[in-house]
Amino acid sequence: PRRKRDGACSIPAAPREVRATPLSTMIFYSIFKTLVGHEVAVELKNDVAIVGKLHNIDQYLNVKLLEAKVVDPQRYPQLTAMTSIFIRGSVVRYITIPKEHVDVELMQDAARKSGTS
Repeated sequence: PRRKRDGACSIPAAPREVRATPLSTMIFYSIFKTLVGHEVAVELKNDVAIVGKLHNIDQYLNVKLLEAKVVDPQRYPQLTAMTSIFIRGSVVRYITIPKEHVDVELMQDAARKSGTS
């Protein structure tokens, strides 16, 4: 995970090769599942950034956001009318979560376990 200046943590989306490994995907999935109902920011590979309340996430890391808003409405005016959005996991670059929801010990334990399997 990458730390930003404000203490938030950006977790890169799992690359396509990692998705073939169920344990690696399940680590990210279980972390994000705990964030349902909380606000997250999703940066897409086409540089669009969207903030919204995480409604659902699946094992493919597809994301559904409610109360969604584009971060730069002047650049993407066509996205200003949306209130909810489904984002395919393969187009996600980063998902940024608030620092108070980052459980570093859980991530380290999960990384250790996946490294020994």
